[in-house]
Amino acid sequence: MPSVDTDKIIHDLNARFAAPLPEFYKRRIIFWYDEEREFEDKLDEITLDHAEMIIVTGTNTFEVKKRLCADDTLSNYLVYFPLLFEQEDDNWLINVQLYSEEYRADLQSIWMDEMGLPATPVIRRQVKNYRKYFNDQKRRAKVKAFSQNISTASQVHLSVMAAICGNKDIQPGHIIQAVLSAGLDLDANPVYQDFVYYGAQNAFWVMVSQATGYSEADNPNLGRLAVHMLLTAATRTMHQDNLAGLNSYISMPHQAFCFDTVSDWMNGDKKLQMYETARFAEDEMRLSQRLSKLSIEELAETEIFPCVNECILISLMTEISDQIIRADVIRGIVEKRRTFAWYEAVSCYYEGVLQVANMQSFFLKHADGFHTVEPAKVWSEYTSEYYQMDTYYRLFHLCFQRSLKASNPLLDDLFKHVAEKVEGLYSNWFLGQLGTNWSDACADNLAQYGRILEVPQQVDFYRDKVKKEDNRVFVIISDALRYEVAASLTEQLRRETQSKVTLKSCEAIFPTVTKFGMAALLPHSELTVTEKSNGELAILADGQPTDAGYRDKVLKAANVNSVALKYDNIIGLKRAERSALVKGMEVVYIYHNKVDEASHTSDSSVFPACDEAITEIKNLVRIIVNEFGGTRIMITADHGFLYTYSPLSEDSKVDKTTPSEQDVEIDRRYLITRKGANPEYLLPVKFIDENYEAFAPRESVRIKKKGGGLNFVHGGISLQEMVVPVIEYHFLRSSTSAYKRNKDKIDTKPVTLNLLSAGRKISNMIFSLNFYQKEAVGDNREACSYLVYFTDAAGSVISDTQKIIADKTNEDGRERTFRCSFNLRSQKYSSQDTYYLVIADENGLQIPQKEEFQIDIAFAVDDFDFFS
Repeated sequence: MPSVDTDKIIHDLNARFAAPLPEFYKRRIIFWYDEEREFEDKLDEITLDHAEMIIVTGTNTFEVKKRLCADDTLSNYLVYFPLLFEQEDDNWLINVQLYSEEYRADLQSIWMDEMGLPATPVIRRQVKNYRKYFNDQKRRAKVKAFSQNISTASQVHLSVMAAICGNKDIQPGHIIQAVLSAGLDLDANPVYQDFVYYGAQNAFWVMVSQATGYSEADNPNLGRLAVHMLLTAATRTMHQDNLAGLNSYISMPHQAFCFDTVSDWMNGDKKLQMYETARFAEDEMRLSQRLSKLSIEELAETEIFPCVNECILISLMTEISDQIIRADVIRGIVEKRRTFAWYEAVSCYYEGVLQVANMQSFFLKHADGFHTVEPAKVWSEYTSEYYQMDTYYRLFHLCFQRSLKASNPLLDDLFKHVAEKVEGLYSNWFLGQLGTNWSDACADNLAQYGRILEVPQQVDFYRDKVKKEDNRVFVIISDALRYEVAASLTEQLRRETQSKVTLKSCEAIFPTVTKFGMAALLPHSELTVTEKSNGELAILADGQPTDAGYRDKVLKAANVNSVALKYDNIIGLKRAERSALVKGMEVVYIYHNKVDEASHTSDSSVFPACDEAITEIKNLVRIIVNEFGGTRIMITADHGFLYTYSPLSEDSKVDKTTPSEQDVEIDRRYLITRKGANPEYLLPVKFIDENYEAFAPRESVRIKKKGGGLNFVHGGISLQEMVVPVIEYHFLRSSTSAYKRNKDKIDTKPVTLNLLSAGRKISNMIFSLNFYQKEAVGDNREACSYLVYFTDAAGSVISDTQKIIADKTNEDGRERTFRCSFNLRSQKYSSQDTYYLVIADENGLQIPQKEEFQIDIAFAVDDFDFFS
């Protein structure tokens, strides 16, 4: 082994002897340790300025001790000491060594000193074994970072392997993770090949054997190691009988270590590699076929293998296809699985079947159908409850569209079968039966008055909502923002802004199309129609055109300090430019078009556009409040819409049965004719101009006509088209008395999560606890995700981490509970120590809660003593 040259040794030793003596010392004795006797033949070349040299040979120890301790107690001495004793009692010079200084001239010693390693023979041997690795300053620096944890030979092995892996600690589990994450082919695995190059491969397999129970000394294999660890870990949450026949891959004594390692891997920064490894293990062991035979309940707690999600979803979707929809089971399984590692990859399917469960619950609640006679009461029932079915349908199809991009071959076809069942539940049952009830209930009112009595009217919007405002008012009109979408927007505005927000409704003017609805929202005493040269009808407000280019003029005629703006025009302007447009204005109309615009591109774009509309309108509200200083905002629409995913059958279409020369305007959901027309299958609706007749199909039926646009329609009399939202938004400044009085009701806070279980003593490595969501998610209480885990008194995590998504909306506290299973890490626990359950906000915005616990495990689990 290369060593330091003689001149440097002489220089270093003379410098040491020339240095000032420590306090109370009268001379300096330095022991030069050289167990390998590398410098024995160089001793004649060593000349010292201020000390004498004594060479210990093994036969002169008594003579040396007598000289140092009796004959000469004043001179400086360099004692060359090449001996190594197994027992300290055999070393007669031990007492002199204890008060003397130490010197080593070999590179190993210099490296050990540089890395801060203890100068013990055991450590020295390992440094020598790894001299190929340590022969580089950067590599030594990596091991130096672990030096405080190195006192045994096994820790040297672990430190070298951890450094090669690029780990931040020397935990065996993290080393195994790093190796497996680099690939399961030994020859192509760069981390393992570095182990081989630096001589750490044998230490790795010894560690693996002792930690995991996997041992194939003659032919080790990373793939089989991965299978062994994952299956062993799976027995922690799955009954071992379900893995019968795979016993050779399972080591129950090593279950705790394997579970801790795999659990940490799934939730760490190598999660993707863990996913790929788990997929490999599934394929090797054909786990999908095996687990598909188990019940949902048997699979619910296991998250290691991604195929578990597929098995659960296949079971749920098969049941739905067979008309078996267990709503409570679906909600329970989705609530549990959504906190697990591989949920995101299949979230669209889980969240889709969750909406099916919501639709089924709605169906069961109203299985007798809809039989309300009074149209105003049906209106009230829709705006208070029935609209939720539209939301469930929209959310399902958002999930369905995501699934078309996710493309899981095992689930796609089944999910399409589920979509067919959803169509039946929504289109045939809900739209059909509610549509029939509504068509029957509203027919007389529409025929006689052209409106529903006792329901606020869109034509009165400016008079009742805008003109009466004492303060400056902003009106956002979003084309085709139907009521259920506005309900979602309202809920988000309440939670996300400091405001008072109410959702009301009004009846859209018939026909429920843009040019009529936009005109109705403008100030006017009378709305009339006139025929254009192309035969289409134009709507006039007090004789003035109401097309987009004329709306600013109509507004100014009612109030000179008014302005009409377009969202698309102002959103790209600078803050000062936007503010200049509304400066001095008392009435500001802002026209927004996302949903209706999307329908012109593709019917399937409508539901995603609803989410985009919500986002854009929230942004616009922030601009109005923060830049324009507005506090009063109205959000409404010109009309709603009907949308169904599946192609319509012929039963869903109807002929207009009127001669073409009588038709003035015809679309899928309405017909305007000249006087005297009498179509057979359409309901009459009193029109705003008595010179014309107006008609609409019943339920969700479409009028037959050439062209596309069958799935997304509006213009008719369904509740989805006619119920126009009116959101009244009042921003509350912190200085206002209204805010101060109602601060607790207005400020949005996350719901809190508390421990419900009474016991504070743990006596098993695996146990469960109950938790309670204190408040329901509502107007000023938002959902919150919590991480729940156990720590010791020093704050070190001692269990796996569970995630609880506290988003329950039920007012019944008994329905807002969660049950979580915990696994303690394999280590020693003392019944005298205090441990803590930590409930921490995942976003870190709240101070974590801590609950004291005592852990009294009947047996102690030692840390692994590798290579002992």
